[in-house]
Amino acid sequence: QVQLVESGGGLVQPGGSLRLSCAASGSGFGITAMRWYRQAPGKERELVAGITSGGSTNYADSVKGRFTISRDNAKNTMYLQMNSLKPEDTAVYYCNAYSVTWGRNYWGQGTQVTVSS
Repeated sequence: QVQLVESGGGLVQPGGSLRLSCAASGSGFGITAMRWYRQAPGKERELVAGITSGGSTNYADSVKGRFTISRDNAKNTMYLQMNSLKPEDTAVYYCNAYSVTWGRNYWGQGTQVTVSS
């Protein structure tokens, strides 16, 4: 199975930056697509950004130009560089990965990002 652990969340002022990491561990990864989702209080979970094993990326319109998703396949780690953060970016951010080996999606436990002055 695959375990995902996020890190890098915290409290930041508007206009600031944070870098989230998602590290995969376990066995027989076979991870293809990886994604970041977020869920704000009282709202549904939404897709923030995704990246394929080949490096193709996509972003939600709300974060385009501010967030950058990347991955290091050798380290089985995905990143989300978040710049020019806004209060509306406040949410719990979740890592998601699909494993072709196990034929299912996996989720991390989430990391809190709070943007406030």
